[in-house]
Amino acid sequence: MKPPPTSSSSSTSNLLRKARLSPYIFTLLGFIVFLTVLYGQDLGCILGQFDLDVIPSRPPPTPKKNYKKLPFSLSKTENSCDVFNGKWVWDPLNRPLYQESECPYIQPQLTCQEHGRPDRDYQFWRWQPHGCSLPSFNASLMLETLRNKRMMFVGDSLNRGQYVSMVCLLHSLIPDDAKSMETFGSLTVFTAKEYNATIEFYWAPFLLESNSDDAIIHRVSDRVVRRGSINKHGKHWKGVDIMVFNTYLWWMTGLKFKILQGSFDDKVKDIEEVSTEDAYRMGMKSMLRWVRRNMDRKKTRVFFTSMSPSHQKSGDWGAEPNGNCYNQTEMITDQSYWGSDCRKSIMEVVGDVFKKSKFPVTFLNITQLSLYRKDAHTSIYKKQWNPLTPEQIANPASYADCVHWCLPGLQDTWNELLFAKLFYP
Repeated sequence: MKPPPTSSSSSTSNLLRKARLSPYIFTLLGFIVFLTVLYGQDLGCILGQFDLDVIPSRPPPTPKKNYKKLPFSLSKTENSCDVFNGKWVWDPLNRPLYQESECPYIQPQLTCQEHGRPDRDYQFWRWQPHGCSLPSFNASLMLETLRNKRMMFVGDSLNRGQYVSMVCLLHSLIPDDAKSMETFGSLTVFTAKEYNATIEFYWAPFLLESNSDDAIIHRVSDRVVRRGSINKHGKHWKGVDIMVFNTYLWWMTGLKFKILQGSFDDKVKDIEEVSTEDAYRMGMKSMLRWVRRNMDRKKTRVFFTSMSPSHQKSGDWGAEPNGNCYNQTEMITDQSYWGSDCRKSIMEVVGDVFKKSKFPVTFLNITQLSLYRKDAHTSIYKKQWNPLTPEQIANPASYADCVHWCLPGLQDTWNELLFAKLFYP
């Protein structure tokens, strides 16, 4: 019979047993390390399901941002096309979009046929973008979209022309007893009663307060704009759902422009002269600041129409000097044409200010496509507010209006572009 082991012999036995097991332990540990390296990411995901504090081997992929539709848009244009880059095509089958005699809302300054224009060719041109086509203007869709809404054009008489064009494009779908147009000072309102919708125009040629704000008597040679005064007019714009701004022509008084620092009521007025570009930049910043503070980007849309060209100098398009748009019945075909009356420095100001805007503003770049249309102005075929002198009668070019446009005509295309950008941005 063997005696019981002593404590020293027991310790020795345990050490020997551990030594014999150690190769298996090292093998197991090595296998675990191998698995960890090979399947570390999957292991982390599995363990993560049990809410363990596991650090993944690589950061999770960034989720794709969903496309956020602009208000009123029907679809996103995947293969975007520059609808402002194109050419004019002759289309007498589909133009004009309405008849002058059928729209009673056209002002007598724009009714060229009524005032004796002998040709109608200017009405039959359609804008065709390169690489795509404009969606057809759908008056029913536009009216239904405006149900219980307000659309407003704010700016000068050129924006008023676009406003009247929009009314003419829509009004034929509305019964006579269900529509009206009224003017309240600077504000003109067309109402589609069955739709509880209004299309409005607000006269504010500089957007800010100026000495040219009277909607009727505003021919002031020495123009002055008050700094920081956009709320003078802006209080009338609140609650609008679709806003269309324009301002350009009235700023073009020379290389310098006068800015009022105080109030028009001050006895001694603090007026400084700045470059036209700096003055215009001030106006653009004020407009965007107002938009940011008063428009809801989730429910409303804002558009800005670029400068409308005039055709005052026939030498610009290579004709005999001392002429203008008078008696012009053909458009300019030079695709690179740019008239001397359109300041590229102003376009640069718009681009610089708008790219910094935190509120999405849709830019309607109608300048280049309108530059080709020296044939589309009202010229002498409009109501003359003052009797013509014998000298003017002898020289019609001397009183030709080469700023405004006949309706129907070019400005209907501006609204086709607005329609396209509203529903298919």
